[in-house]
Amino acid sequence: MAIRTRRLELGLSQSQLARRAGMSQPVISRLEEGGGVPTLRVLDRLAAALDADLVVALTPHAG
Repeated sequence: MAIRTRRLELGLSQSQLARRAGMSQPVISRLEEGGGVPTLRVLDRLAAALDADLVVALTPHAG
């Protein structure tokens, strides 16, 4: 959901984001719909294309 939200904030189409990130529009569509698990490399490319920081955090389990 964060990918779509940020893309829309920037006024980009899926095709425009795909070009910026060096991937295809169907891949962007699939990721926005929650299909598949993107690798960190893909997330990093998307973050750069969306002018955003990729933040990965580990948190302890509750209990």
